[in-house]
Amino acid sequence: MRRTGETFETDVPARLDRLPFARFHWLVVTALGVTWILDGLEVTLVGSLSPAIASPAALGLTSREVGLTGSAYILGAVLGAILFGRLTDKFGRRRLFTITVGLYMAATIATGLSWDFWSFMLFRFLTGAGIGGEYGAVNSAIQELIPARLRGYTDLAINGSFWMGAALGAAGSLVVLDPAAVPQAWGWRLAFVIGGLLATAVIFVRRFIPESPRWLLTHGRPEEAEAIVRDIERRVEAQRGAPASSGPHPKLRLTHRERTSWREIGVTLLRRRPRRTALGLILMATQAFCYNAIFFTYALILTKFYGVAPAHIGWFMLPFALGNFTGPLLLGRLFDSVGRKTMISATYAIAGALLALTGWMFAQGMLTAVTQTLAWTGIFFFASAAASAAYLTVGELFPLETRAVCISLFYAFGTLLGGVAGPVVFGALIDTGERGQILAGYLLGGGLMLSAAVAELLLGVNAERMPLEAVAPPLSLAEDEVPR
Repeated sequence: MRRTGETFETDVPARLDRLPFARFHWLVVTALGVTWILDGLEVTLVGSLSPAIASPAALGLTSREVGLTGSAYILGAVLGAILFGRLTDKFGRRRLFTITVGLYMAATIATGLSWDFWSFMLFRFLTGAGIGGEYGAVNSAIQELIPARLRGYTDLAINGSFWMGAALGAAGSLVVLDPAAVPQAWGWRLAFVIGGLLATAVIFVRRFIPESPRWLLTHGRPEEAEAIVRDIERRVEAQRGAPASSGPHPKLRLTHRERTSWREIGVTLLRRRPRRTALGLILMATQAFCYNAIFFTYALILTKFYGVAPAHIGWFMLPFALGNFTGPLLLGRLFDSVGRKTMISATYAIAGALLALTGWMFAQGMLTAVTQTLAWTGIFFFASAAASAAYLTVGELFPLETRAVCISLFYAFGTLLGGVAGPVVFGALIDTGERGQILAGYLLGGGLMLSAAVAELLLGVNAERMPLEAVAPPLSLAEDEVPR
């Protein structure tokens, strides 16, 4: 390890960005992207199983209590994100994304063993803490390992894989809620236990992911970073039968520095980058309100207003999940070609306008369970790409030394502002049984998404295809190289 204040040169970031996409990158995508599959599985299980969990034969929860357990999950994710995000920047991406998935595994299994409202809410809180901790560690590792020219598409596709988990949760609910297959009192418990056990495979696969070379550089360990990149290049060359990348590569001069303090993080966010900070908060909070308000109460709308049987909710979740997954997958490449500002503002605006229109149609009684689901599917085709781009944005726009904690802080504050309130507000509106009251919630969500589109046009940054170090120079960049 280099001494504090010692300066060194490195071409590691440039070599990572020039690599062709190879099996190594697929390993990163698979091992780290599974976080969102687990998160989608979690959220969908609760959404699909909420009528069964709330039934007198299970835990006997009210609609308000169902909303509170959703908020407990989100609150756990908020606090877990802040705690583990800070630890990720201090101790490394690799160590923390092992710890956080372990917490998720234990808490999810415990959720299946809940005995009342309070125990269920506690275990949901702890499960959320594990998932929240994953956001900073995993997003930062992905962005630091994927080549710059593909960073937008890859990040959106991985974040969109949340909905693969959602589809699995929806399909699984059809089985565990079928009394002919599983006793009604045990079906929902079995779903959580199986979901937790799946995380053991994730822990195993992640053993093959190296530490982020970029993180090692900012902690005075360039020799270790160099060794990891050489190993990646050898693997790529062996697969392709050609050199991994052509030189020469531009170099950075970095200075090994002491750890980054909370004060320096605050100065970076509020004094050096206030416009980017405002943009990150707006994008994260608006998508969190829209998503959590709709999704955590999805099953309640279908059962209360359209008479859909709890055992059939999964059939309505599947097309919704498909729209959410295909949005980032099909639109993602445009974020690297057309550009960040154009695509982020467009997806937020289209989703907001469609949400307000669908809310009005719902209030007028113009929709059936099928057409309501099709409308939501269309809305979230765009909203899913927008939400994924919010995570991409807050990861790109701040220095390497603060990347994980910034992702976590923006996730935490955005979710706290928009996500925790959403399920409680919509749960209360649904309890009134009045479509006009629920319309107000839809109009609020749509308006927030439209305001985010305007904010992106005014404050957005054209970060497509640019190295992370060019979008946000590292704090450890040697003084004579810092842009003036």
